[in-house]
Amino acid sequence: MLPDWQTADLAPSWPALLQSCRVLKSKPYWQEICSSAEQTGTTDSTALHAFYETWFTPFQVRNPDGSEQGMITGYYEPKLYGSRTRTTRFRYPVYATPDDLVTIELGEEYPQLKGMRLRGRLQGKRVIPYYSRAEIEAKSASPTDTDALKARELFWVDDAIELFFLQVEGSGRIELPDGKMLKIGYADQNGHPYVSIGKKLVEAGELKLEEASMQGIKMWAGKNPDKLPALLAQNPSYVFFREMPESLTAPLGALGVPLTDEYSLAVDARTIPLGAPVFLSTTFPSDNAPLNRLMLAQDTGGAIKGAVRADFFWGFGENAAAQAGKMKQQGRLWVLFPKGGEPASN
Repeated sequence: MLPDWQTADLAPSWPALLQSCRVLKSKPYWQEICSSAEQTGTTDSTALHAFYETWFTPFQVRNPDGSEQGMITGYYEPKLYGSRTRTTRFRYPVYATPDDLVTIELGEEYPQLKGMRLRGRLQGKRVIPYYSRAEIEAKSASPTDTDALKARELFWVDDAIELFFLQVEGSGRIELPDGKMLKIGYADQNGHPYVSIGKKLVEAGELKLEEASMQGIKMWAGKNPDKLPALLAQNPSYVFFREMPESLTAPLGALGVPLTDEYSLAVDARTIPLGAPVFLSTTFPSDNAPLNRLMLAQDTGGAIKGAVRADFFWGFGENAAAQAGKMKQQGRLWVLFPKGGEPASN
């Protein structure tokens, strides 16, 4: 039984389900579900409970060792201050995908590797790893470098640690000097693994474990600007962006649909299918009150690896930033599979 299922308010997550159906409605087992959802003209609690109980079967997600608890973190859409041209203030580049980044879909030749891809660059006839974060930042600081990264700057921003967390979040907004607000979203990644700088600070004795939140890391960065480049270089992963349409009301997740504040989850798509309803049982980061709600798996993330592992999308603004920065809760997950499309084993 899902915790608090009978009393859960399903109406707020209903728009997120309809967003998932934009992608899933042509897939096996989903046609009738999405057709029924589109025809449902009410968000009455009794009707929505009946809908899910008619069409879905919940399966609890477990880790490989059989345990049912995992880490639930939070993310949000940050705001940065930037410019389309480099200035004394705005000197940290936000890059579009460079032309020399090569992506190889391994599943096209090896079905057992479906969903896996290799990123790199060509050196003669060989594919070698793409530049790491340290190499990219060294190139951006060099006035004589003529690498493919040059002329790929979308914007220049004024804060290195805010740019780092923009890459962690995967999307954001940039306010220009004239006050205009523009949206950017994830375009690609350099292929290197994500490494937690918070964990590195704890290991180095710079922060206590309970201080290694986003807010704690930013405070440390403000006090230690000379140490910041070396810290950031320990995470070799680097994210590239694209400018998004101004009409877009929310960031696009990996599913390709706009995220819904507080009802979209980033998951490991190797375990949880994108687009699926997921029941989350955890606690609020502010006061540890129970947080049991139905959400939709609509995004992924470089740090979101593992079965019982999810990232809770809080939205845009100061409150979203505060909640996301503090969220590091234990939680449980249940995937709601379409009836007839359940996995062979739990």
